[in-house]
Amino acid sequence: MIEFEELLAVAYKKERMQSRRLVRSAAFSEHAALVKTLEKAAGAQSLRELVDARRAAHARAAHALRVRKLERANRPAQRPASEPRPDDDDAWIGWFDGSALPNPGRIGIGAVLKRPHGGSIEISTTAGHGDSSMAEYLALTALLEAAQREGAAKLAIYGDSRVVIDDVLTSEGTGVRSLAGHAARVRALIAQIGDVRLQWIPRARNAHADRLSRQALTVAAAPDCAVSAA
Repeated sequence: MIEFEELLAVAYKKERMQSRRLVRSAAFSEHAALVKTLEKAAGAQSLRELVDARRAAHARAAHALRVRKLERANRPAQRPASEPRPDDDDAWIGWFDGSALPNPGRIGIGAVLKRPHGGSIEISTTAGHGDSSMAEYLALTALLEAAQREGAAKLAIYGDSRVVIDDVLTSEGTGVRSLAGHAARVRALIAQIGDVRLQWIPRARNAHADRLSRQALTVAAAPDCAVSAA
């Protein structure tokens, strides 16, 4: 049996709330309620696999944060991450986000692909069922596929999912096991495009893509694919 403290450390806020509701509504201890909630979130995984995957993701995120802090401390001031560098005049720029309602549940994905010299493509679509990490991966995949169709050869991508970005950037075969198929697809698309930069940004600076992902879930009778170009 996995200790309560270890489960609590990897549970998302929504899962902790669901667990507390179970305690109030049924004859569950806090430990048993959290186990039941996380086993449901694990799906085909075992509870231990879910815990290990989340702990690994937390460790990678913490390491990446330490590295970024050291890099920021040792480099001159730069333009904001959501803007291209001055020497990237020919770069396409993309933002992606994914939502699962509930988590796991229905998936909505959103992305914006901005052309180097004006105009953009917006993606807002439903994408089946899964958890938030799967939703983020599907949004990133849709963005890369759109960039490939448009013939982009240099691309800067921004997203607020540390789990997905760190998973893509980690060595192949060492990432989150349940996301390995999505990671392989993303890496293949990046290799086909060529010059791709993937960078984390705070959620507040990813509002457009976030709105598009949520819009896909709230629009009545949302189509399987909604892409618009400006």
